[in-house]
Formats: sequence, C-alpha cells, structure tokens
Amino acid sequence: METLRTLEALEREGLIAAAADLAEAAASMAIALTPEMLALIDRDDPADPIARQFVPSAAETRVAADELDDPIGDAARSPVKGIVHRYPDRVLLKPIHVCPVYCRFCFRREKVGPGSEALSADELERALEYIAADKGIWEVILTGGDPLMLAARRLGALLDRLDAMAHVGVIRLHSRVPIVDPGRVTEALTGTLTGAALKRRRAALWLAVHCNHPRELGPATRGALARLADAGIPLLGQTVLLAGVNDDVDTLDALMRALVTARVKPYYLHHPDLVRGTGHFRVPIERGQALMKALRGRLSGLAQPTYVLDVPGGHGKVPVGPSYLSGYRGDDPDALLVEDAFGRQHRYPR
Repeated sequence: METLRTLEALEREGLIAAAADLAEAAASMAIALTPEMLALIDRDDPADPIARQFVPSAAETRVAADELDDPIGDAARSPVKGIVHRYPDRVLLKPIHVCPVYCRFCFRREKVGPGSEALSADELERALEYIAADKGIWEVILTGGDPLMLAARRLGALLDRLDAMAHVGVIRLHSRVPIVDPGRVTEALTGTLTGAALKRRRAALWLAVHCNHPRELGPATRGALARLADAGIPLLGQTVLLAGVNDDVDTLDALMRALVTARVKPYYLHHPDLVRGTGHFRVPIERGQALMKALRGRLSGLAQPTYVLDVPGGHGKVPVGPSYLSGYRGDDPDALLVEDAFGRQHRYPR
C-alpha cells in the first residue's frame, strides 16, 4: 500500500466520514499517512491517538486570536534562506520541506508539503557559505521538512560539506522517518549518515527522532532504530505533549520506557506551539508540569525528557518543568524546602 495523501483516500479507508466535510481543514496543510502508521490505527476508536495526529479534523478551521503563522519566529532569525540562527553557537539548516507524514499540529504546517519551497542548489550553497563564514557555529541542525527524505547522494554530499568545516563539531538531524517509515532506514542510509565511504566522520553526528505514542514503536520501527544504534549513531527522542494523544502519565511512562529500551534517550517533551488551528491539541502548562512531576517518581533519570516551551517570536526554548525548591516555611530563614519525587517535603540548608 502507498502513503495516503488525499481526503478521498482517507474516506476509502474509513478514517473520515465524508471528504467534502473536511475540505477547508485539509486546505491548510498537506496530507500524508504512511502504511506503517495506518496499520496502527484502531478503526473502532473515534479518538484513536495515532489517527488524531495525521487525519484532518474540522477543529483545524477554528483559529484563536493568539495563534500564529510563524509561532516560534523562524522568519525573524533567518539571515539567509534556509538558515535559522537563534543561538550564537548553532543554526538550523532547512534544505527540504517534504516529510514522510504530515502531523496536524506541525509548527511549520503552512510551509511543508509537496510543492513547498525547498532550497535550490544556489540557495543551499549560500546557506552553506553562511555556516562556513561564521566560526562561532559549533552545531548544525538539519531539519525542514525531514532531512532523511533527501536522496542519499544529496544527503551524503551535504553531510560531507558540513563535516569539512573544522569549526562544526556536531551535526544533528531531526527526523520522523525511522518512526513512521522505517523501511527507509537501510544499510545504505546508515552508511551515508556515518560516512562509511570516508571510513569516519570528523564531526559527531546525532539523530533526534520524533515519537509521540508508545504504539508508534512497533517491530519495524524498533528494527530501524536498532540499525541506526548498531551503526554507532546516538539517538535522541523528541515528543510533543498533545491533548488526546499522550497527555496522561501512563502513556508518557510507557512511551519513555519504550524509547529507552530502543536505545533512544528521551530529550525534549515539547509544549505545543501556538500554531494556527491547533488549539484542540494544546494542554495547560500546569497540566504538563503535573505530568512531569508524576514521571519523576516513576522513571529513572535516563527516561526523563526536559519539558520545554518555545518562546513565541524567535526567542528560543526554555524549560518549564515543575520546581522542587521553595523557601523554608519554618523558623529557620537560612534553610530551603525541597520536595522529593514522591511529594514529601524536606528541610535543606542554603
């Protein structure tokens, strides 16, 4: 079966009632649902958490006043097309805007999809020249779109160019591919990533995979992650906290455990951004903090992600997890009150 890309295809599969009813919602963003993700959907569950991520909803037509076209301020930090330079020592490089699936909560939902802007050869060259000229850039993050959708030859050439820049110490890729289209993770791809033809890469290469629900980590996906880990590629996990998908402690617990056992270190739990038409996915920050507090008592540090919020306007990510320290409320002004992972409070000297 091929990837589903139209409302009519979703209707044929019984995932929506009538294509005509969702024309307005679908117009705001491309549709793509891989066979691997389709197979995970429970057709008898109208609130299925896998379907909720990829199938258009009428709720997408409701846009709140505080929702934004560019919620994390990419445009304000883009000195050259394809580059976002938000922090002094790292840049985002967006060579492609195509993805294997299109998540309905995507913070770049209006910029990704077939026919959307990708970098031409000249534009990519200017982006690489920008990175080469700024010796303070230590880390380059390939995103988009999904960089693993690039042809292997083009991806390899891009990694080679970055690897040749002596000041670039880390190359990080952000991808959904190993999770939603694991068949793409071939020996040829792992060889491209590790630079097998060159015997080794100088810069450290990391791969961050996006996974939101434990059911996404089926046998094929675990196999793809194992191939990457066995090739020596360190893996990080990124998750978006989504109402109706993973906003309960049992689901997050199961997800983080599944990631760790697949040799993926949970990295970020993202608070959902202020994306137009995505209010039905957002949860209160207080809810996210409570969930993180509950995970602290259930999971080891290896399985704990950092709960982060991307400040609108291009000001970067900040941790917004719960605090465990407060002023001591007893008769000792020189002491602090610290809360342990199980909610008990203890005096601690300043």
